[in-house]
Amino acid sequence: MIASLARTLLFLLLLATGATADSLPLPDRLVDLRSPQGEAFLLETHALEAYFPISVVFETQKTQAYCGVASMVMVLNALRAPAPTSPEYRPYSIFTQDNLLDEKSDAIRPRDLLAHRGMTLDQLGQILALHPVTVEVRHAAPGGVDDFRKSAADYLSRENHFVLVNYYRKALGQEWGGHISPLAAYDEKTDRFLILDVARYKYPPVWVTTSDLFDAMNTPDPDNADKMRGYVLIAGQAAASAPAQ
Repeated sequence: MIASLARTLLFLLLLATGATADSLPLPDRLVDLRSPQGEAFLLETHALEAYFPISVVFETQKTQAYCGVASMVMVLNALRAPAPTSPEYRPYSIFTQDNLLDEKSDAIRPRDLLAHRGMTLDQLGQILALHPVTVEVRHAAPGGVDDFRKSAADYLSRENHFVLVNYYRKALGQEWGGHISPLAAYDEKTDRFLILDVARYKYPPVWVTTSDLFDAMNTPDPDNADKMRGYVLIAGQAAASAPAQ
C-alpha cells in the first residue's frame, strides 16, 4: 500500500514538473527518472529530503541562460526565505525568475550579461548569499570526489538543506556547455545522484554516478578564470545552526 502511494505521488510530481515533455536522447550511462529503473532508485533511497520540497516548487528555466536563476528560485522558495512581491501574485510574496535579480545582484552579475552568458559557480554562491541562508561554495578538485559524495549525500538527507551543481554537460554525454541544476536525492546502493534538470525542455531528471558527476564538475570554466566548476551547499540559517543528528 505504501509503495503504491509512493508511486502515485511520484507520478503526479513528475507530471507537475513537466517531466513528460519530449526531450533529447540520453546517453546510456544516465538513467531517466521516469524509467522503471529510475523510479526504483528513488523508492529505495533514504537521502531524498530535498526531493519533495524542490519538486513542489519546481521551475523550468525561462531562457537558455537562466539555469542558475531557476535553481536559486527553487531553493529560496523551498527554504521559505523572505521573498519580494510580484505584480501578478500580489499581495503574496514569492521568488520568481523575474523578481530574484535586482540592483544588489547586478553588482555581482549584471542582468544584461547574465541574460546572454548565464553565471559562474562563484556568482551563484554570491547571489544566494544576498539572502538569509547559509551558503558554501566548493570548487571541484582532483581527488575530491569522496568529499563531494559525503557532503552532498549528507545535505540531501537533512531537512532544509540543498545542493546545486555546476557541471559541463558534454562530460556527461549531453549537449552544449556549462549548466546548473539542483540535486534531489542520493542512492547509496548504486552510488548515484539525482539531478532535477531545470532545462526540462531538453533533458528529464536523471540519475548519474557520483564519479561521472564529479568529473563533469571538475572541468574549467572559461567565464570564471578557468576555475573548476563545482557545487554549492545551501541551508536555512536555523537548520545550519542545528547540530547534525
